[in-house]
Amino acid sequence: MAGGTDALGARLKTYEGLPASRAGAGKDPVNLPMIRHWCEVMGDTNPAYRGADAVAPPTMLQAWTMGGLSGNTARTGAYDEMSALLDEAGCVSIVATDCEQEYLRPLRPGDELVFDTVIETVSGRKTTKLGTGYFVTTRTDVRVGAELVGVHRLRVLKYAPAGRPVKAPARPRPVVNRDNAGFWEGVAEGRLLIQRCAGCGALRHPWLPGCNACGCLDWDTVESAGDGTVYSYVVMHHPPFPAFAPPYAVGLVELAEGVRMVSNVVGVPYDKVRIGLPVRVEFCRFEDEEGALTLPVFRAADTLDTPRTPGALGGPGAPGGEA
Repeated sequence: MAGGTDALGARLKTYEGLPASRAGAGKDPVNLPMIRHWCEVMGDTNPAYRGADAVAPPTMLQAWTMGGLSGNTARTGAYDEMSALLDEAGCVSIVATDCEQEYLRPLRPGDELVFDTVIETVSGRKTTKLGTGYFVTTRTDVRVGAELVGVHRLRVLKYAPAGRPVKAPARPRPVVNRDNAGFWEGVAEGRLLIQRCAGCGALRHPWLPGCNACGCLDWDTVESAGDGTVYSYVVMHHPPFPAFAPPYAVGLVELAEGVRMVSNVVGVPYDKVRIGLPVRVEFCRFEDEEGALTLPVFRAADTLDTPRTPGALGGPGAPGGEA
């Protein structure tokens, strides 16, 4: 952190010592049900917090004075004025950084708490990883009647968020294993390869270690011409997924060779995709921190100017999906 002084910092310093709340009262007396709930949440099994002679866990000090959803009616307005100055200066974000508590005596069921809060300190301007702003510390003195029973200090950072470069989300990469590695090697070369059973000649996709028609474990490949039609499709609207801007069409494409594969349908608006739409494979190349990635997508055939040349790669601008 780097410290500093400025005109705003000088104005904020004038709020030191001003009351943030006066003669506040806890909304409930110290009571066993709240103690029990606290201990259950915290996993605290100390027997001192149960039974006829129970006391409250010391760390519940702030719980008895919190304003809840309806707020703290004892506020003076000084803290809100100071916060408004910070908001006007762009310090619109806030984060609690730490708290300190002092316990002068145990609290017991039936104790009715009153409290006063003061703006204790305002730091000079500080620069943190979150942004530039000011640390504000408030001190709350908690009493039972006139007896001081505890002190709670809360420190927050009110800051202007630091500008951060927006990093484009990484595109999901296909899971490549020993069964489908040949398919992705072909895609990287601009070739759409289909497995063919060496026993019965059946074509299959996705790639499998054996034929689901005859059980033969031997196979070779044929290169698809890349022509097909949309057999079925969905339009993705929600939920959004990193690296993809909805809405977009994902199609189940039936290739001329008879097998089907899933990928994006591009070249036409998402709401113009139809069952039976002629498409042709296109290989799109992407670059990110992990290196080059080539994916097959299917472009509407009536948007193509030239026939596909086997082994050619399409332009890098088109969106793509995993087969």
